[in-house]
Order: sequence, then C-alpha cells, then structure tokens
Amino acid sequence: MLGMALAALDGTILSTAVPQIVGDLGGFSVFSWLFSGYLLAATVTLPVYGKLSDTFGRKPVLIAGIILFLIGSVLCATAWNMGSLIAFRVVQGLGGGAIQGTVQTIAADLYPLKERPKIQAKLSTVWATSSIAGPALGGLLAGYADWRWIFVINLPVGALALYLTVRHLHEPGRTRDRETRAAARTKRGPGTGAPPRPRIDWAGALAVFATGTLLVTALVQGGVAWPWLSVPSLALLAGTALLAVVTFLVERRAAEPIIPGWVWRRRPIAAVNLALGALGLLMIAPTVFLPTYAQSVLGLGPIAAGFVLSAMTLTWPISAALSDRVYNRVGFRRTAITGMSIALLVLLAFPLLPFPGQAWQPALLMLVLGAGLGLFQLPLIIAVQGSVGWSERGTATASILFCRQLGQSVGAALFGALANGVLTDKLADAPGTGLPGDLDSVAHALDDPAALTDRAADFLRRAVDSAVDSVFLGAALAAALCLLVLLFVAPRRFPVHPDPAPDPDPAPTPEPRPHKTTGPAADTS
Repeated sequence: MLGMALAALDGTILSTAVPQIVGDLGGFSVFSWLFSGYLLAATVTLPVYGKLSDTFGRKPVLIAGIILFLIGSVLCATAWNMGSLIAFRVVQGLGGGAIQGTVQTIAADLYPLKERPKIQAKLSTVWATSSIAGPALGGLLAGYADWRWIFVINLPVGALALYLTVRHLHEPGRTRDRETRAAARTKRGPGTGAPPRPRIDWAGALAVFATGTLLVTALVQGGVAWPWLSVPSLALLAGTALLAVVTFLVERRAAEPIIPGWVWRRRPIAAVNLALGALGLLMIAPTVFLPTYAQSVLGLGPIAAGFVLSAMTLTWPISAALSDRVYNRVGFRRTAITGMSIALLVLLAFPLLPFPGQAWQPALLMLVLGAGLGLFQLPLIIAVQGSVGWSERGTATASILFCRQLGQSVGAALFGALANGVLTDKLADAPGTGLPGDLDSVAHALDDPAALTDRAADFLRRAVDSAVDSVFLGAALAAALCLLVLLFVAPRRFPVHPDPAPDPDPAPTPEPRPHKTTGPAADTS
C-alpha cells in the first residue's frame, strides 16, 4: 500500500501546484507534458515489467521500481527548467509503471481467491485517499513552502516502502513454481541437463516500448500541440502502425516474448483486455470533464468541484470489497455485467440533469457510478489472475492494466475532440464576438465572469453543458460496447487455475475443486 501510494499521489498532488511551477521555471506551452510524460513512461513499460516479474520474481521488479521512482523524485526536486523537469518526470514514470503492475500481481500471489477482494479494496482506498488528499496537500506545499517539496515528500514514504518490501516480502508462489519445474525435469530423466537460464527479450521490449511511445504521444498531443490531420499526427500514427508490425514479427520469433500470443488467444484474458480498455475510455468523462462541468456550469470552486468527483472514489472501494458476495453467487461475468449496466444508466442519466442544477445531483450520480464500477473492474481482474499460474500472472495482469491505460489515452483524445467540436458548433451562434473557441479557453473565461456580459456568460455555460453532455453520451456508448464484449466474447464461466495462491495465514485452507463445472459459482470454486 505504501508503494502504491507513491504512484497514486504523484498525479493528484502535482495538479494544484502547476501555476507555481510554471511561475518558477517557465514553459507554460509544454507544462502538460509533466503529466503526459509520466503517463507515457508508466503505460508503455507495463508489459515489460509484467514479463520481467514472471521471469525474475515480483520482489526485485518492485524494489527496482521504487528505487527508480525515488531517483526520479530527487531529480525532479532539483530541476532547473521545464525541460529538465519533464525529463525527470519520465524517469518517475519508468518507476511508476513497475509499481502499479507489480503490486496488483503481488496481491494475487499472496492472497487466496476468497480474500483478494478485501486486499484489492484496500489498494483501491489508496487511490481514493490520494484523489482527495493529493490536491489539498499539493496546494499547501506549493503555497506555504515550495513546489519542490511535492517531490521530496516521496522520499520518506518510498524509503519505508522499500524497507518493508526488502525485509518482509516473501514469494512462496515463486518457490513453488521453481519446485514444480524442477520436478518436471527430474521426471524427464537425468539427461535433461541444467535448467536453461532465463532469457530477456530485449528486442521485443524495445519494440513494445517504441510502439507504445509513438502511439501514446500521438494520442496525447493530437488536437492539442498540432491538428489531427497535420503532418506530425499522421507521421506518428503511420510510425505506430509500422512498429506494430515489427513488434508482431519480433515477438513471434522470440523464445520468451514480452507480449506472448496467449494473452490474446485465450478468450478470458482477451475479453477482459477489451472490457478494461472500454473502462479506461469511459473514465475520461467523470475524471477529466466533470471538474470542468462543476466549475464552469455549476459555478463551484476547485476544491468543491474536486469533492463532487471524489464521491465516486468513496463508493468504488466499498463496492469492490463487497463484490465477492456477488460473484460467489452469480459468477464473475454476471457480476461485471451488473456493474457495467449500472454505470451505463448513470452515464445516460447525466445529460438529463437540469441546467444549471445543484452540486448534489452530479455527486449522487458519481456515488452510484463508483458502486457500479467497483462491481465491474475488480471481479474481472481477479478472474484473469485466477485463471493463470504464478509464471504467467505478471504478464496477464500487466496486459489488462496496459489496455486500461491505453483506453484512457484514446478516451482523452477522442472525447477532447468531441467536446471541442460540439463547443465550436455552439459558439457559431454566439452573441457578440471575441468569445473563446475551445473548452479550456471557455473555462478560463468563465473563471473571470466580470469580463463577460451576463448574456455571454450564460451562453458559454450552456455551451459547456452541451459539450460535457456529449462526452457522457460518448462514455455511455463505450459502456454499451463493454457490455457487448462481456455478453458475446467473455466466457460464461472463467477457468480457475488448479494451483491456488498460497495463503499467508498459517491456518490451513481447503483446496479448491477445479473439476466442479456446474452451478452459478463454478468459476470461483
């Protein structure tokens, strides 16, 4: 949880300190890369770290990730201009990718199927707490101390996480996996020789990293730094397609590929990859556009707008912790369908809110949305982790987290273009001239209502309301596509690997019976 806190706090604590950072270092035109650079590095390295954790164990990968994150934090605190700070944020992201994927995998290694919802819910509370406390803490440090303390504060937390990991984390699953392989070699006979040394697919890792870098860069910067149909966007997308073909050919020939083909050949994992990608897509609506709606349409301040969004983070971990009571009765697939159906209804209800409305109305919808998504995401992650053995769990976990992160990047680009398109159409009929032409400029203009006439301010608020409504309808479409994946691609019953995760509790637990294939809870037996 302490290791996860490093990655969870990193984005939220920085958001409120951007004005102070820009005022000190300059570089206003590129400050968005403080977030994009970190997201890029963390996303594209997830598959690499997943494979490395399956090959060498979770502990060394997690330790390396924490150390790399802390080195990046120290460098960020010493940055002398915006370019250096962005470069050091990329270093932080390289460590953050190792932390995010490996912690989720360790939770599945150490806790049996029945206990995983509770421990995963505890990990979710780290993100919930960070989303609430991070902006406030970042604002306090930037306002009353110095923005560099935002990175320095990572050092004691990371040092304690590193000590506890080195001192107390043991991997019984890895030991058992080695013993199983040794027994298999012994059974084959004495002529089999020494076990082969683990191979690292460096060519595949480089190809995956390069492909992901070009794709995420195109999605993050397209429509922002340059138009979508401009030469840079088309060149990046063409380069992504070319490198994707190269990656496929390299991984097809590799003995130990970074992204093995079974990730997409196995129906349960492929279905969850698609479903989590749709989740990342729809999550852009509440996390990115709801704060703009709360401030520009409802007239709330930044802190109050943050609390409207935080309502979702309150019910999400509670719903996730209780999800085992549902999927133990009806199964993983039906539980996920129930959760996404709730989310779909909420997303469709958002455009029906009155204008301008009250703050409690979107907050109530976010409470329900968090409950639905808690029922959706966690059972699918547990289902995938339970369907594979120790030696494949890191790769499988990294693949679904990578698809979710990639879905967020696609959603940010797609819904950003959608919102600005709707806003442009609305502003074509605007009263008067000189009004801003994109969502960010409109939001900044509404922060200073004295500069606008009452008629112009009301028109802009209605335009923002229409733009955000269109985004939530787009998110509802993503939720509907997710339901189609669950209904027609996901298996009715997820397989359960015959080797359960070892229980850290010394009290013996009964072995599961994987031969049981009937009844609503067959996929969790």
